[in-house]
Amino acid sequence: MNTTIVSEYDDNEIVNHSSNQHIDSVLAARLSRRSALKGGVGATTAALLGGVSLSACGGGSDDDETPAPEPIRLNFNAVAKSNADLVTVPEGYQVSILHALGDPIHYGDESWKDDGSETAESYDRRIGDGHDGMYYFGMSDDGKFDPSRSDRGLLCVNHEYVVAPYGLHPTGRITVDGKRPAEQVDKEIRAHGASVVEVKRKSGSNEMEMVRGSKYNRRITSATQMDFGGPAAGNAKLFNKLSPDGKQAFGMNNNCANGYTPWGTYLTCEENFLNVIGRAAGDDAQRSATEIVALKRYGLPENRKSPYLWDTAEGEQYQRWNSKVSAASAAEDYRNIFNTFGWVVEIDPFRPDSKPVKRTALGRFNHEGAWPAPAKAGEPIVIYSGDDARNEYVFKFVSDAKWDPKDINGGVAAGAKYLDKGTLYAAKFNNDGSGEWLELTFGKNGIDATNALYPFADQADVVMHCRLAADARGATKMDRPEWGGVNPLNNEVYMTMTNNSQRTAATLNAANPRVGNTNGHIIRWKEEGGQAGTKFQWDVYLFGARSDNKQSENLSGLTAVNDFSSPDGLHFDQRSANAGGLLWIQTDDGSYTDVTNCMMLAAIPGKVGDGGKVTTKEGQATIMGSKPTEATVRRFLVGPFDCEITGVVVTPDGKTLFFNVQHPGEDAEKANFATSTFTSYWPGNQPGITSSHKGLKRPRSATVVVTRKDGGTIGI
Repeated sequence: MNTTIVSEYDDNEIVNHSSNQHIDSVLAARLSRRSALKGGVGATTAALLGGVSLSACGGGSDDDETPAPEPIRLNFNAVAKSNADLVTVPEGYQVSILHALGDPIHYGDESWKDDGSETAESYDRRIGDGHDGMYYFGMSDDGKFDPSRSDRGLLCVNHEYVVAPYGLHPTGRITVDGKRPAEQVDKEIRAHGASVVEVKRKSGSNEMEMVRGSKYNRRITSATQMDFGGPAAGNAKLFNKLSPDGKQAFGMNNNCANGYTPWGTYLTCEENFLNVIGRAAGDDAQRSATEIVALKRYGLPENRKSPYLWDTAEGEQYQRWNSKVSAASAAEDYRNIFNTFGWVVEIDPFRPDSKPVKRTALGRFNHEGAWPAPAKAGEPIVIYSGDDARNEYVFKFVSDAKWDPKDINGGVAAGAKYLDKGTLYAAKFNNDGSGEWLELTFGKNGIDATNALYPFADQADVVMHCRLAADARGATKMDRPEWGGVNPLNNEVYMTMTNNSQRTAATLNAANPRVGNTNGHIIRWKEEGGQAGTKFQWDVYLFGARSDNKQSENLSGLTAVNDFSSPDGLHFDQRSANAGGLLWIQTDDGSYTDVTNCMMLAAIPGKVGDGGKVTTKEGQATIMGSKPTEATVRRFLVGPFDCEITGVVVTPDGKTLFFNVQHPGEDAEKANFATSTFTSYWPGNQPGITSSHKGLKRPRSATVVVTRKDGGTIGI
């Protein structure tokens, strides 16, 4: 027996070898020729889930005549950078732990024991691992979606992956003669996915607590049965032994960021699903040339071993984690199992007996998330997504159906109406500062069986292999598109590009003008003709940097109050009390950690085109948004050691904020299970917390609640 430290799938791996122009070269040509973008701010302020009425949001055009709201101001003193092993919040704020890995959500299971002894089966009723994207849905007294309710609701949280894993197993992940023990694999399968729990405010406080035993509490895991919806449902390329007709999926994996709908459902997104899928040696000989192209484009060549090695456990049921040809037909083996992952999954939190649905019309790729534009009655539902891998694309989905506010509380039936039929686009960033959404529809623009790159059979093939469709259309390669969000004040769209340490002096350009681009940046764009339009204008909002200038050049002029590295999580505050487009920025960083742990900042952004030209120390011209000040971008909190700060949502009244701490103490090489020695002991060491989380030693991912001690609103 040997303890193994298994590397996760590397989302820096490049599998896009198309000749499409990269964002780097596009930005260089574009930004060297112009001094600023022209862009207006629409004055509409109603948010997608900001009030009972969901139809008041305009398209954010320059012609909007609604008076602009009063400017907002940040109401806290910036938190200093820190390497302390705890969550640090501003003076006057406090934190509590809502739930952490292994906490039981129903009665009948013991509290988490801090020794990894919980059974695999119990994780069907325990909080999973790797807390990530999440959303809060207000709930009325009769159990329906109420977007104005702040004191009671349902919180949906992604559980992206198993961390190291410290909490799940007594002595960490192990192999025996090259095989994983079935008990460990079963536990890891159940620790993935998402959780839905009822939450309510404590008496006389804005703090939240989980309602243990609530009928709404449930887990969705890598073993949960779910349906397919949209053009790929029932397609032959989804046939497998578990679902011979290709209409059902079994489990969701590595769900990173998220989205939400105006009808009250949760969208959770499968990202690094290559963590769990392997493919046998020699499998190419069993495949068609078309299949081989598709598998390699999505990062699954033959003889690839998955990091988790779930397919090595004894038992036929574990063979579904290897996408190999082993029988006479696809309905008799798992050759197509790989195609069943990488989708947006819709979950109805208000109907605990409902089955999740994978919405295939939104495309299949390393989904970082699915961020909706504010819904407007009589207009399509619009959802933005990033494909989180180097050289991949930004996507947009526009529904065929027009939003009808009467569909609130419509559940997955409303999801079928709005998410199963529509148009998928990939973004092209033109050199003159304009942008174009390239339609990915079978039978148009060469996306058909005659395509030289990949012969598409139908629209199911297009959405299943939309990376290849975007390659064929000439979409712009991007540097790891991560989280996004739509500003409810003006409908401009923001998306983080977390970093690109491989940039060299020979490849500098205007939008990536710093050697290495170690610290990442944030891009934004303004749609023309409403959110469903096919044209846009864009610029760069912020460049991450250390204020000590030891890495990427500090182009945005960040100071000790607001410097950051590797932007990842990003969320526009949707509170009904006027938040005026308050933006939360979170980091998942390995470049600034000698000085500070990962963090979350609050920002009051401007608008596309509000900046000007600057020149880097290498003489590279660039243009960006107006430089932030300490009044417009400020560090709100710092997390514990070795963690990522991710997932953030605020109650409609703005008085309770949730965020997640993922993988504290993730440095497995420094772990010693025999002596309970780890690089982090969070959350057991967090000052002021009570209950079963206090005093435990193993680090755990957890959801944190932030409130003001005086009962006021968060951030502003």
